Amino acid sequence: MFLESAAMIEKIRTMWEIPELRKKLIVTFIILFIFRLGVYIPLPGNPAGLGQIFGGFGFLQGWMNAFTGGALEKGGLFALGIIPYITSSIIFQMLGHVIPAFEKMLKEGRAGQQRIQQYARYATVLVAAFQAFVLVSQFVAQNRAAPTPALSETGFWSFQFPAILSLVAGSIFCMWLGEQITEFGIGEGASVLIMANIIADMPFTIAAIAQSASLVPEAGKVWSGQIVVLFAIYVGVVVGIIFITQGQRRIPMQSARQVRGMGMSLGTRSYLPLRVNQAGVIPVIFASAMLQFPIGFLQWAGWGFAEAFHPDRFLYIVPYVALIFVFAFFYTSMVFNPNEWADNLKQYGSFIPGIRPGPHTAEYLEKIMNRVTLAGAAFLAALSVFPTMIGFFLLRDAPPDMWLVLRFMGGTGLLIVVGVMLDVTQKIESHLLMRQREGFMHKTRMRGRFG
Repeated sequence: MFLESAAMIEKIRTMWEIPELRKKLIVTFIILFIFRLGVYIPLPGNPAGLGQIFGGFGFLQGWMNAFTGGALEKGGLFALGIIPYITSSIIFQMLGHVIPAFEKMLKEGRAGQQRIQQYARYATVLVAAFQAFVLVSQFVAQNRAAPTPALSETGFWSFQFPAILSLVAGSIFCMWLGEQITEFGIGEGASVLIMANIIADMPFTIAAIAQSASLVPEAGKVWSGQIVVLFAIYVGVVVGIIFITQGQRRIPMQSARQVRGMGMSLGTRSYLPLRVNQAGVIPVIFASAMLQFPIGFLQWAGWGFAEAFHPDRFLYIVPYVALIFVFAFFYTSMVFNPNEWADNLKQYGSFIPGIRPGPHTAEYLEKIMNRVTLAGAAFLAALSVFPTMIGFFLLRDAPPDMWLVLRFMGGTGLLIVVGVMLDVTQKIESHLLMRQREGFMHKTRMRGRFG
């Protein structure tokens, strides 16, 4: 154990010896510090009263609060966080494969992608304005309906407009911070920010559960066994996430025979790795973000059946799972083109044994990728509804604070944290290997599975 700890310390020291990697890590930490600082900057009005109203909403606000690191219930400037930017990015990525003009931009390379990215930034302002308007309208309605209003002044110019403007500005600043991490830091900026918010909420959740158990000793004794079982289950879930995330379907490839002098040598044999979870955490984040619009509109409109879309209800689970499958296949089709792979293999004189080059190879790769993606999407969907099932069977009669365990150990949050950490670790390792240093994960580095 001591030797492993010493080896890990040595790896961390090695990381700081590489100037480029050290700069990226410092930039990432500084941006995360600024990002977390914005959570505690209050909106105009009574911060305590705003937090009381924010925290008293429903499951949609609870989901947003978890993804914003508690900014929503604190009435903070970053109450919308990076969510509007993610939503607008979804829209324009889909348009890039539907509308010919945007599809043409994608084929222009980096210049076209930058133009689409700029359009996504403009759309972020509109999406943030809509979401801010819905939230503030709900806040005002809840405040007026409360027996003792938390805010004495809720006029449009005195409160609503400054609050909406502040929320939009905070969301735009979060978008900018995420882009700075992507360009100058380590990892994909939006995912890193969401991961930081989920992790930052963990200590407060643990403290709330401990306080509840201390105030009601009997409850703590009764449910301590369930917490232990829940912890053991989630350890297994983390192992499963890593296993699926690193899993690969390896397709054997053979290069053509080479003539050398008077003899002929056999071509080399290699593998084409197809990741089981090619899309990573993107489908889960996209599906969660897309469901905000219809459910938020129903709650804002005050329609009575809005409660039917609670996360443990059929009307929520079905579209949620369906969207995860849709985005998993959609994102995979964006990053993996069977026709291009078939053309590249033919161009470099490689082939898949038993499969004719050209269209037959493309058809074979597409069939295999669809099967692999189906398995990965099924895993993501099962993991996303996992907290609901665990809560129903294990914590059905538990005190409310016990349900907070699912808040940060839930399938979505856990998948994001583990997936982003794996991505960041692999990027750090790639920097070390490029400098001919020993890999960060060394002997414990997981190999591809499903070979």
